[in-house]
Amino acid sequence: MSLRPFRGRLREILLNIAAAGGAVCILAVICALLFNITLIMFKTGSMSPTIPAGSLAVVREIPADEVSIGDVVTVDRPGKLPITHRVQTVVPADGPARTITMKGDANIEADPAPYVVEHVRLVLWSVPGLAQPVAAAANPLVLGATTVAVSALVTWVLWPRQSRRRGGGQHVAA
Repeated sequence: MSLRPFRGRLREILLNIAAAGGAVCILAVICALLFNITLIMFKTGSMSPTIPAGSLAVVREIPADEVSIGDVVTVDRPGKLPITHRVQTVVPADGPARTITMKGDANIEADPAPYVVEHVRLVLWSVPGLAQPVAAAANPLVLGATTVAVSALVTWVLWPRQSRRRGGGQHVAA
């Protein structure tokens, strides 16, 4: 019994998985560039139960004048980490800027000071528990191992094959 059909099928499956993964990565980069979409990770539970700690969220940058009460947005804070909470109030400020107050769903009180912003990142959707695996995948050792594994797969798939020998495996003399 030959393993050749199994190896050929395995090779085809692995190559299709790698191609699908590459296509997903290309689409993600295109979306990020064209639509100002990025990812954020939730380290705290201030938005629980809506968005628990350890969630990964997809966000899109929008002008502050498009923010509505009830939106969950991320605001950059100079010298501090960004904060993601639910919008409580929106008041026009100078030009395109807006003054917004926010509150985490799990917090009793609103954030202590309002934020004056021209742009915010609107949370489009989130996935609980996905922040940790994504953060781990960004580790240089994981990235290096993935590069080596994909390189080995491509080499294995594209390596020249020996053609079948004629005459029951014996060489035919010329």
